[in-house]
Amino acid sequence: LPAKLINGGVAGLVGVTCVFPIDLAKTRLQNQQGQAVYTGMRDCLIKTISTEGLLGIYRGAAVNLTLVTPEKAIKLAANDFFRHLLSQDGKELSLAKEMLAGCGAGTCQVVVTSPMEMLKIQLQDAGRLGEKGLAAASSHPPPGQPYPSVSTAPSQRPSATVIARDLLHSQGLAGLYKGLGATLLRDVPFSIIYFPLFANINKLGQKSPEEKASFLHSFLSGCVAGSVAAVAVTPLDVLKTRIQTLKKGLGEGTYSGITDCARKVWTHEGPAAFMKGAACRALVIAPLFGIAQGVYFVGIGEYVMGFFK
Repeated sequence: LPAKLINGGVAGLVGVTCVFPIDLAKTRLQNQQGQAVYTGMRDCLIKTISTEGLLGIYRGAAVNLTLVTPEKAIKLAANDFFRHLLSQDGKELSLAKEMLAGCGAGTCQVVVTSPMEMLKIQLQDAGRLGEKGLAAASSHPPPGQPYPSVSTAPSQRPSATVIARDLLHSQGLAGLYKGLGATLLRDVPFSIIYFPLFANINKLGQKSPEEKASFLHSFLSGCVAGSVAAVAVTPLDVLKTRIQTLKKGLGEGTYSGITDCARKVWTHEGPAAFMKGAACRALVIAPLFGIAQGVYFVGIGEYVMGFFK
């Protein structure tokens, strides 16, 4: 177990550092309503760098880097635990049991994922509101009604600590777990799809049940399974992102729950809105899980634990 935790933590840190800017673009694209500030991922990243500097594309990364280790560790270790629990006499798991193990892993990780996503989204989306405010001010804002935007000035940018403190003070622990249902609705199906799909694709690269697949095959298996699962649950990710976003721009809707959010998105933006950020999400998740499986293959955790024997 300690080796699995180390592997999951290292994989999470490396993966998040590599793909976080794309994740930021995904959040901002998913939150766009009405007049779009960004035309796509590339436009979003260019505008973010030009207005907020190079570090702007890593807004909220500290939260992820702090909590991604326990999140990835819990997810990967829990999946292994449930697979072992459901296996009988070393026999291969049926697809139904593989999906059940993935369901258990997804449920366990939400304990860390939900507050992490809640804080990360506020930090990532602040710049979008600032951009939208500037765009509205430069066109034709309502007389005497300046657009309520979030300044991108460094001194006025929100921090994860301040957001967490305010939420705990005003709403208690429940404030940090706003959108818990939506997070479960996204992460549990993701794990149900990802883990069995990875296991079966990875198995194709094994010459025998006792032999590991090659590093490249494990890496590509993680990428393929991750991207398929990511795209499949994108509509649920859109709902989660909208519900967990606390600050809204002018004319942007507020939601009382998952059903209300889904109904309003469908009515006001059409079915295509449920796939906003799908390409970005696939580009984030594919290397993230490819790296995770690569780290597991190399066995960094086992190597580290060898020093304590």
